[in-house]
Amino acid sequence: MSGEQKQPRKALSAGMRGHGGMLVGLDKPKHFKRTLFRLLNYLKPRMIPIIFVFGTAIFGTVFSVFGPKVMGMVITVLFEGAYETIAGETGAGIDFRKVAQLLLLLGALYVTSSLFQFLQQFTMAKVAQETVYDLREDVFNKLNRLPIKYFDSRPYGETLSRVTNDIDMIATTLQQSITQFITAFITLVGITIMMLVISPVLTLIAVFSIPLSLFVVRPLLKRSHRYFSKQQKTLGTLNGHVEEMYTGNLVVKAFGREAHSISEFERMNDELHRAGRKAQFISGIMMPLMGFISNISYVLISIIGGYFVIQRTITIGDIQAFITYTKQFSQPISQTANIANIIQSTIAAAERVFELLDEEEETTTPRPKTIADVKGHVRFENVSFGYGDGLLMKNVNFEVKSGETVAIVGPTGAGKTTLINLLLRFYDLDGGAIFIDGVNIAEMDRNHLRRLFSVVLQDTWLFRGTIKENIAYGKPDASDEDVYAAAKAAYAHYFIRTLPDQYDTVLNEDVTNISAGQKQLIAIARAMLSDAPILILDEATSSVDTRTEIQIQRAIKKLMQGKTSFVIAHRLSTIRNADLILVMDDGEIVESGTHEQLLAKKGKYYSLYKSQFAYEATS
Repeated sequence: MSGEQKQPRKALSAGMRGHGGMLVGLDKPKHFKRTLFRLLNYLKPRMIPIIFVFGTAIFGTVFSVFGPKVMGMVITVLFEGAYETIAGETGAGIDFRKVAQLLLLLGALYVTSSLFQFLQQFTMAKVAQETVYDLREDVFNKLNRLPIKYFDSRPYGETLSRVTNDIDMIATTLQQSITQFITAFITLVGITIMMLVISPVLTLIAVFSIPLSLFVVRPLLKRSHRYFSKQQKTLGTLNGHVEEMYTGNLVVKAFGREAHSISEFERMNDELHRAGRKAQFISGIMMPLMGFISNISYVLISIIGGYFVIQRTITIGDIQAFITYTKQFSQPISQTANIANIIQSTIAAAERVFELLDEEEETTTPRPKTIADVKGHVRFENVSFGYGDGLLMKNVNFEVKSGETVAIVGPTGAGKTTLINLLLRFYDLDGGAIFIDGVNIAEMDRNHLRRLFSVVLQDTWLFRGTIKENIAYGKPDASDEDVYAAAKAAYAHYFIRTLPDQYDTVLNEDVTNISAGQKQLIAIARAMLSDAPILILDEATSSVDTRTEIQIQRAIKKLMQGKTSFVIAHRLSTIRNADLILVMDDGEIVESGTHEQLLAKKGKYYSLYKSQFAYEATS
């Protein structure tokens, strides 16, 4: 597309950026609870597997929690038997049969616990991936429903970061952190019950560490959330810069801007490093702080528990089990604090994804009209349009009859491509109407409307795939013979036959394995194959040499037969035979008529034509 469409993107994109090009935004989610519940709604269709996950987590944790108690019973049997033997008291000594039974029970408990944990992880992985699958589908479908102005007003890398990085973070949290949170909570409850059964006094000492831990962790959570949000936002900006520099690598090198590009990357990378370092540092010091608090509790329990053993109010096996429980008691608390930190950053990522899903979509027509037998009669009636606050076009009026060719000329920024964008309904009008065969395009479905057009744009777009697939893009059911015929008509067949894999040659991601002119030939072949009743050519021969241009002009002339054609051209010599020439300037049609009529007026078109003719004569 020409410059008119790209201007608003630059303006709006610049308006979104603060000093140094950084995206302006909030450091934390604006609606934390709403975003959380909205994310949980994606889990609703999978309530049965989630209930199963809860069940396996409960059983797995319960079997695991009983382990230390059984181990304590083993130690008690060994200790009492050994004590009786050493003290010379009457008795059978160590009951090895009972020890063996307890050890078998202990092994069964841990094996069963591991089995339930495996089922829990397997099921939750399936739930998480299916949930994120739905989320990705919603995002991708949303992208297809967004208007062109959305993509014009935002850096591509920033949107890409929401679709990839943010959704990947959600997937990781759902698969790992949720199961950890469930297990940690149930473990905490189970351990507390077992500790109360052994000794309420010692349990009170252990539980006292909880409010102390919360008091220490709470301010750290707030700070880490702010830095994690900034980290995600800075990562999106960095992705945008890398994407722009990668796709525009040739331009960067041609203008010697490598140093500036590296400097910008280093600045963004440094900001990402600072935000990430602070976020990870604050997140990292939580574990040592929690460990310090748990160690204090452990020391107190060891001293008081030892006294209880001496007083024979608790068996030595129970105190050993309680000490094990004390060590395990701090782990779920630490995990919960760490998971809460991860959930904070995940909610920030989820809000960015939901902001994309909440973007205003292209308007739909309730009862769309269709055109069965398209003639191609186009009429602009008092059309007004503007990208921002002001109007670029005001009261544009013209009519193109079926089968006629209309050429649109004018200086850069005059509104030529904008006019085509309105015809394809990439943007909705601010006033007036556009009619095709008497039907207002605002009353038509966009997909039906755009199937009426074959388009060749100045900025040729081809996707990763074979040349054959690219030519057949507008007509997927086309036969190989149809593809070959279209390529021959566009004079692309010769160069395609010289490639190693010919029509099966795979174009790489950036389509750098063929020249710009060859890309344009393929785009013209694609338009020829689609064979729509209305043809749009936006500088269709701008990237080819003079000899090829002459050949393409012949092919285009054949293609235009019987079709209504809109041709945007800078080389005025190529549109002499147009039925109607529209001369645009500042969004208005200042002159209209045939080539001879406009030259006779000696107005704007005359000046453009003479200046271009003089330039070409001296070149």
